[in-house]
Amino acid sequence: MLGSELLPQDVGPLVATEHLQPSPARFADGAQYRVEIPSVEGPAVFEAVLAEAHRRGVPVHRVSQGSGVTLLSAAERAEWVASAAASGTEVSVYVRPTASWGPGASWLSATGAPLAGQVHGVGQLAAALDQVRRAVESGFRSVLVTDVGVLAGIADLTREGRLPADLQIKAGVQMGVANPLSVRVVAGLGATTVNVPSDCSLTDLAAIRRLVDNPLDIYIESPDDLGGIIRTHELADIITVAAPVYLKFGLRNAPSLYPSGTHTEATAVALARERVRRAQLALETLHEVAPDLVTSSGVPADLAVPQPPA
Repeated sequence: MLGSELLPQDVGPLVATEHLQPSPARFADGAQYRVEIPSVEGPAVFEAVLAEAHRRGVPVHRVSQGSGVTLLSAAERAEWVASAAASGTEVSVYVRPTASWGPGASWLSATGAPLAGQVHGVGQLAAALDQVRRAVESGFRSVLVTDVGVLAGIADLTREGRLPADLQIKAGVQMGVANPLSVRVVAGLGATTVNVPSDCSLTDLAAIRRLVDNPLDIYIESPDDLGGIIRTHELADIITVAAPVYLKFGLRNAPSLYPSGTHTEATAVALARERVRRAQLALETLHEVAPDLVTSSGVPADLAVPQPPA
């Protein structure tokens, strides 16, 4: 455990993680980790992320969006695709609708809360797959999915040649995939990367890594509605046992802006800039305690950078 050498000698061994083997897996370019900024809700927010990342020297390899393809106009999609292609940044857009946008109320109950990210019924399923088509035709090459039916549908459409073979699928944290076998199932259905819950222990992450090679997405700081967990002090250990990983920097004590729009743009921009700052703080600590851990430089070939339509 990071910093365990500072604990009393009779306590240190109880919290040591030497029994957890370092992950030998890597991204295609040999990197152990990459940086993702979530809740980037459109081209204006994206430009703010790029500017702040440049100012602070933070490498941002991927951003993800939570409002859905539906909340982006054709002009906004075109603008975002062009900007991301020019910067060499992956953009993963959320596939909606989900139950939280439908007329049903089950997801509002305490027991039914996990249903919020699921696609409810054949009507929502058809609409969600149509949103994938719309995203792809706009030039995006990465989508964020929180429903296994949508995941399976994308796989079917890809096999039929109706979606591009290079489309990457990010399994969102709302899918609730938190153990080695469930991660393997989701990866087998076509998920390229899997966002595991933020409270997975180092042992849990190591167990998942032993069974699955796919990159894991991990909130190092998660928003309040995902627990408000902050794991900056474990960053080096997380990368060591779970590599390759996308480090996600959400924001605690911040409002949820889904669905976002022009009425929330100023706040969304401010929150995005602070997420980049949080990434800077975490990476400064990481570089101090574990300078040998490797991140991607340039634009990796396996990054799903948008491709403007011809």
